[in-house]
Amino acid sequence: MSDNSNQSNSNDFCKSAAVSNWLAERNQLLIQYFRLSGNRNTLELPDSEQINQFCDLLIDYVSAGHFEVYQQIVNACETNGQDSLELLRKLYPEISSTTDIVVNFNDKYSQFTNDANLPQLDQDLSQLGEAIAKRVELEDNLIDTLRTKH
Repeated sequence: MSDNSNQSNSNDFCKSAAVSNWLAERNQLLIQYFRLSGNRNTLELPDSEQINQFCDLLIDYVSAGHFEVYQQIVNACETNGQDSLELLRKLYPEISSTTDIVVNFNDKYSQFTNDANLPQLDQDLSQLGEAIAKRVELEDNLIDTLRTKH
């Protein structure tokens, strides 16, 4: 396959509706995360509806990554060369490691209706924020590699 064809396939991937929707969902997730964690500077407790909506968005984002976007990344990496495939093999386990933190947070707070878990909310939000930041960096690394090297 020619370099031009590889470049076109990568650009098509980076511009795909699934990736665009996923990145838009990620932006919404980050906004909601900052709203939720930003409220923690006051004594006011987060609204249970706000926490539940955040958990829904969090799981939707992670699921879309795992079941839609990452498969497209695998296909693009297989098409675009060994270097990209090696990067994917290196980064995917690191991305997956953040999933446990996301799932644990969701399990703990997705059906949030009372104050029982609130003493740990700040710590859990902090740990989740670190996992999201790591995940975003790794995902961006994959996308940038596909966009710039192929």
